[in-house]
Amino acid sequence: MERKRGKTSTEEFEKAVTEPDRAKYVLRLYVTGMTPKSTRTIANVQNLCEKHLPGRYELDVIDIYQQLKLAKGEQIIVTPTLIKKLPLPIRKLIGDMSDTERFLVGIGLKPGSMNP
Repeated sequence: MERKRGKTSTEEFEKAVTEPDRAKYVLRLYVTGMTPKSTRTIANVQNLCEKHLPGRYELDVIDIYQQLKLAKGEQIIVTPTLIKKLPLPIRKLIGDMSDTERFLVGIGLKPGSMNP
């Protein structure tokens, strides 16, 4: 799946550091084909992002069957896996993202045990 590029990664990083409440979230979701679980996970992530990050996220969905090198580079050993690239710190979440609380804590939107 292609993504639209506007700002450079450096600009996104600087904004994430200086304006954390308005930071753009850069997310990669690794799935295995278009299985029911993959489809459900994609829908869950899209819905959660639209609800909690409207206009502030970029989501790349990567099918490891089609882009195995990307998955190897990210050391993906199980799917579905969501990686939050920005804002820092980088986080990995595993599962179908059906638990809203876990998703929000995992990407750093809500205080919780996963935050530093």
